[in-house]
Amino acid sequence: MMVSQILERIGKDAYKLELPPELSNVHPTFHVSNLRKCLADQDLQVPLDDIRIDDTMHFVEKPVEIMDREVKQLKRSRIPIVKARWELKRGPEFTWEREDQ
Repeated sequence: MMVSQILERIGKDAYKLELPPELSNVHPTFHVSNLRKCLADQDLQVPLDDIRIDDTMHFVEKPVEIMDREVKQLKRSRIPIVKARWELKRGPEFTWEREDQ
């Protein structure tokens, strides 16, 4: 999350925002469905230095630790899965992921 100034209204459903230089490769026009009112809670803001993205503009997150392991039995195959703990800004999150990913 970041706080940006609105530069211009584009039509009735979009706004052009002032983005920081680190986001120069991101188009500055956003549909209103992608915007949220700023509540000015500093605890909810994520510094841009903490955000990692790959070449396809997807977030890169790594699990903190593996909590559990299981093998899921499908019709003819067995898939090893792990329960991963992720440390996110809003607190820890646990998900089941394929072990090979």
